[in-house]
Amino acid sequence: MKRPAQILIILTFSFMSLTARENYPAGARATALSNAIVSVSDVWSTFHNQATLANIENFSAGIFYESRYLVDELSLAAGTISLPALSGTLGLSFYQFGYGTYKESKVGFGYSKQLSKRMSAALQLDYFLYRFPENDGAKGFPTFEAGVSYQATDQLTLALHIFNPVHNGIKTRYGKQKLPVIFRLGGHYQFSDRSLIALEVEKNNDQNAMLKTGIEFYLVDNLALRFGVSGRPVQFSSGLGYSFGRITTDIAFSYHGNLGLTPSVSVNFKL
Repeated sequence: MKRPAQILIILTFSFMSLTARENYPAGARATALSNAIVSVSDVWSTFHNQATLANIENFSAGIFYESRYLVDELSLAAGTISLPALSGTLGLSFYQFGYGTYKESKVGFGYSKQLSKRMSAALQLDYFLYRFPENDGAKGFPTFEAGVSYQATDQLTLALHIFNPVHNGIKTRYGKQKLPVIFRLGGHYQFSDRSLIALEVEKNNDQNAMLKTGIEFYLVDNLALRFGVSGRPVQFSSGLGYSFGRITTDIAFSYHGNLGLTPSVSVNFKL
């Protein structure tokens, strides 16, 4: 039997989902860094800023799972693939949020290209699909996102990303419910191969700007420790990353003062 708090969370998020208000991030490394990762390049750039995919030189892929507030109905599963091709990098991403009769899905196909020694840009086409308990079929709509990345110095990288600039959304019995237009601006400073600090500001068209920060450092060559803070409302996050050969496993935990703990895990590999 579910606790009353869990039932309340489910009902709250079921209502929020009817307004189609979120583009979910993915990747446990990103979660541990409070998603202050708009300028950081890894296989999960397909969910954060496709422009940074230009730095990926090998076929890479990853899978991710998050149990939001430890409630099954709020689980998120995602996958990503990146492949250098066509004088740039192709990225394919997918997620599914929800459980049972309510589900949100997204498929994205992006292309990133290095425009100069220091600058890269990207465009990604997205398709969102929603399945509501009260409907027999699913409803969907297309949109897109774009980003740029600029390596100001050997240590400092800056980036900008915009999601859903056309302010598209899904038609429901309550009218057209639009996903927000989301701007992300930030950067990170790479002190060495063993540590970095990241800072990002996220702003969507109907909420106040949110500041996100993260720090990562390697305790030993293949073991990374990460911390992040974002707000408001203030959320704390932390995590570990361990690499062995071509495989990396990341775990993360984020904490919301009112709703509780969210654990997540991702596994990435490259050829």
